[in-house]
Amino acid sequence: MMLTAVNSCFWRAIVVCWFSGCAVFALADGPDDNNPETVRPVPPPGVAVPDAVKEELAAGLARLTGEMIAAREQLKDNADALALLPDAEIYEKAVRVALEHNEFHNVREFDVARRFLKTCSARIAAIVAGAPDWQSQSGLVARGYVSKIDGSVQPYGLVVPKSFAPDSGRKHRLDFWFHGRGETLSELAFVDQRERDPGQFTPDDTFVLHLYGRYCNANKLAGEVDLFEALEKVLEQYPGAIDEDRLVVRGFSMGGAACWQFAVHYAGKWAAAAPGAGFSETPDFLKVFQNETLKPSWYERKLWRMYDCTDWAMNLFHCPTVAYSGEIDRQKQAADMMAAALEAEGMKLSHIIGPGMGHQYHPDSKVEIDQRIDSIVEMGRDRVPNKLKFTTYTLRYNEMLWVTVDALHSHWERAVVDAELVDGGLQVGAENIDAITFDIPAGHWPFPLTEIPFVSLDSDSVPAPKALSDRSWKASYRRDALGKWQPAETVKVEGLHKRHGLQGPIDDAFLDGFMMVTPTGSAWHSGVGEWAKKEQSRAIEHWRSQFRGDARVKNDSEITDEDIARYNLVLWGDPGSNAVLARILDALPLQWTKEKMSLGKSEWPSAGRAPAMIYPNPLNPDRYIVINSGVTFREYDYLNNARQVPKLPDWAIVDLSTPPGSRAPGRIEDAGFFDEQWQWQPRGEQDQ
Repeated sequence: MMLTAVNSCFWRAIVVCWFSGCAVFALADGPDDNNPETVRPVPPPGVAVPDAVKEELAAGLARLTGEMIAAREQLKDNADALALLPDAEIYEKAVRVALEHNEFHNVREFDVARRFLKTCSARIAAIVAGAPDWQSQSGLVARGYVSKIDGSVQPYGLVVPKSFAPDSGRKHRLDFWFHGRGETLSELAFVDQRERDPGQFTPDDTFVLHLYGRYCNANKLAGEVDLFEALEKVLEQYPGAIDEDRLVVRGFSMGGAACWQFAVHYAGKWAAAAPGAGFSETPDFLKVFQNETLKPSWYERKLWRMYDCTDWAMNLFHCPTVAYSGEIDRQKQAADMMAAALEAEGMKLSHIIGPGMGHQYHPDSKVEIDQRIDSIVEMGRDRVPNKLKFTTYTLRYNEMLWVTVDALHSHWERAVVDAELVDGGLQVGAENIDAITFDIPAGHWPFPLTEIPFVSLDSDSVPAPKALSDRSWKASYRRDALGKWQPAETVKVEGLHKRHGLQGPIDDAFLDGFMMVTPTGSAWHSGVGEWAKKEQSRAIEHWRSQFRGDARVKNDSEITDEDIARYNLVLWGDPGSNAVLARILDALPLQWTKEKMSLGKSEWPSAGRAPAMIYPNPLNPDRYIVINSGVTFREYDYLNNARQVPKLPDWAIVDLSTPPGSRAPGRIEDAGFFDEQWQWQPRGEQDQ
């Protein structure tokens, strides 16, 4: 088994940071960024824009608005044409955001903006005329999609191989490329690069998909969803052209960190991974690279497990990985960490080291990396290996090839599946798992099969169903009240329970469609009401600046049944001010009156305190409600991508006597995780 490692972040002062193929200079992390009282803005302020340029661009944007309205009206009955409009809208958005939010970072970008206005207009006209020629174009192509998370248009770039021909039926390999840290990487800068620079690696006969990743977050949270939404769009726009068994994840610097987390969390989806110089975990990296003194709470330490790739190293059993580090690059730390983690799992890391190199690729190393990845990808992904190994800590990541973990015994503790298809049946060991599904596609059972004679789960034989009529086989099992495995349909499960996409923590609500709900009533306590108002405004603005979208926002009095069905609702205020919160209060584990709040055996006065919480929406248990919180990492964490991990668990009580700062919305008086049934649990049962 070939495996790999790497790390990524950025030098202490000014360092070379690789976005794609060429180096650019960018302000980087260092000890000066360890003081939460002196946090510099990310993104930084742009250059001054002359009034004449502002007027010119504003007039151009106004014209585009008219053209887009007219196009939508003309194409209202043409769904295929409407689906192409994001390919034009990425240009309008890039100019508009730069102009409205002071994000022109050099004067050259004024001409880029002028060019984008023309490109947008030309693409609108081509779509209306039924002649979108970029659909069949090879080479560099910038495209866009509309995200389910916030309805925003997001850009991505493609390198389309010369061998591509529409409707040819020929399938191509596809490589994802994750860019390095770039605090000035606005949409304008990203799309401009995607039209000029093919990137570090452009293998023959291969699509290369450059992800924006929602700006500068190492493809975490919404940046993670960006990959799957962009891939879905590419599969739609290039039907039959992509071989889904030959997908490769790659990246350098911050992009190397992104590559690591995709490799370990979704190992069964890729033919190979090639991370270069990217951090692979949070605590050691921040101590070694950032010289930061860490004092995490017990729940922060647990939440590190979400993105600490060292904890998930076992999964690389299914993802051949070729890592790269420069010999004298301090970010080699991550590769060393992954090597140790893999060794503990009985695997050896395949790690190419560029002789004498700092934070960049050695030319000879690039050749060797390509040769190794090419040879691995030639074999393609094995969708149904006889032997399967999988580890997880959360149902957010619950699949590995032919196994799906449906329920954990305890979140944020290690769960392990060790399964093997053998002659005559299936043998499985399952640790910290309460429900599991096996799904063998037709034609992939490795032995003669009319009916599986046995399934062994933790050495106990359980009933096995017959193969389905299409020669596939699927079975689900769940532990009963005594802890014994039974067919899932025979085990009664009542009430709420944590499941994939409904397992917390608070930040999980922002990986799917969400809506901010503004209170219109009077808060029980004016201080709480003012705090909620400011925190909501901050959450909306920081979603825009850090995740490059516009949050959906509605007043509590305007929320419809459709909103409840479609979105995770982020409820601000208290039951006195927010009508939706008052409506569902009796169905929450949180008791909240004007005088006090209580959760389990804990109690707090309502004056001067506010809860932050995630919970299944009592009005639609397939969606979340969030109370008084946006994404939980804040300004201090923007300065180093390794810090950008969830900071609060499922619930927290915020003491407002400490003002909001760059690290927290106030003093966190208490916090914890709900249990697997979404009920309060004593701290001693969760802070191990």
